[in-house]
Amino acid sequence: MSSWRKTIDHLVNPVRHNWQTRAYDFIMLLAITISILPLMFRSQPKIFWYFELVSTILFIVDYIFRWSTADFHSGRSRLAAFLIYPFTPMAIIDLLTILPIFHLIAPMFRIVRVYRLLKILRIFRFIRYFEPLKIIMTVILRQRKVLGTVLILALFYIFVTALVMFNAEEEINPATGKPLFDSFFDAFYWAACTLTTVGYGDIYPISHVGRIISIISSMVGIAVIALPSGIITAGYMDELNHKNESFKDQIPPKE
Repeated sequence: MSSWRKTIDHLVNPVRHNWQTRAYDFIMLLAITISILPLMFRSQPKIFWYFELVSTILFIVDYIFRWSTADFHSGRSRLAAFLIYPFTPMAIIDLLTILPIFHLIAPMFRIVRVYRLLKILRIFRFIRYFEPLKIIMTVILRQRKVLGTVLILALFYIFVTALVMFNAEEEINPATGKPLFDSFFDAFYWAACTLTTVGYGDIYPISHVGRIISIISSMVGIAVIALPSGIITAGYMDELNHKNESFKDQIPPKE
């Protein structure tokens, strides 16, 4: 029994990929894709019912596989690992993505489209089976302190810019007869759009002072937004190099 569990563990949690693990990942990625495909259509042909049934069966099998091998990676006893696994973040997401199957069994479980929202959670399963996304998530977790600092810096700058603009821009919007920034939330929304260089154009300053503030905010925004991109890119390359080095170390030397 233990050998079968190890085989399953190598399949769902591969240290090194082979054709079996790649085939398993491909099947699961295909299952995720066909399960979220109906969310892109208003009408629901009968074939979508079969998509949901097949994909959910695969999700259930995958959940059982991971639960049955939870003790291999938890560092706890087998019983403790089995009891704790259903409460881990990814296990909760896996379980929530399985729940829409009850809509197929009994349509009365369809409550305010909750089942459709649960199906959207299946997108997070891509992280587990798509190697580039897995590497990016690893980088984000490793650099979470630095990225968190950048996020705090960005929020602080948005707040300060919004506060300055809210008090500096006092012009009246001719279309509404009210101030351009009727509330602080409007100024905060404008500052966030400007910092990220989105610029929807629905709210914008018209005074010279407001435009100068907008120019400065846009220039600083480019630098702030570039920080996390550089951190993630550098971490991604380091992770790839680490994986390549680990793979080389596992290859036995030629005689």
